Amino acid sequence: MIPHFIRSAEKKRIIEDLNEQFGIEKIPYLLIESGREKIRAFSGNLSKEEILQLTSITLIENIGIYFLSKEDTLRITLDAAHLLKDQITKNILEIDEIQLHDWLRGKDLILQNPIQSGPYIIKYNSDIVGYGKSNGVKIFNYIPKDRRLKK
Repeated sequence: MIPHFIRSAEKKRIIEDLNEQFGIEKIPYLLIESGREKIRAFSGNLSKEEILQLTSITLIENIGIYFLSKEDTLRITLDAAHLLKDQITKNILEIDEIQLHDWLRGKDLILQNPIQSGPYIIKYNSDIVGYGKSNGVKIFNYIPKDRRLKK
């Protein structure tokens, strides 16, 4: 599969969306779109031309880390949130230890006080523990099943 590199205009739109959602102002990585509306981030020393040259001689299925999903809105991955944690200033939801136990097991969070609908970075103390979307009274858990704690 030949990688599809995200052009600067599209990367700018992605950064604008992430800035609106989380306050993120820059993405210092090469962005590559892979199958099923996934965007990967690459920070290695290879140029676009070198990556294309490699794909002509060998099968490269994935390069970089899974960074974003382009669904109805952009959905940042947990790995991306960790990479960009110093830039995240908006839509952060702090949870307590009891909520943390539920969250890490894949449960949605029922909120005591309503919040604005939309995406949130979930934090416990100073640690980013996930990404979720709120409908105002509930945060839907987006931790992949293979990363959840077993019951």
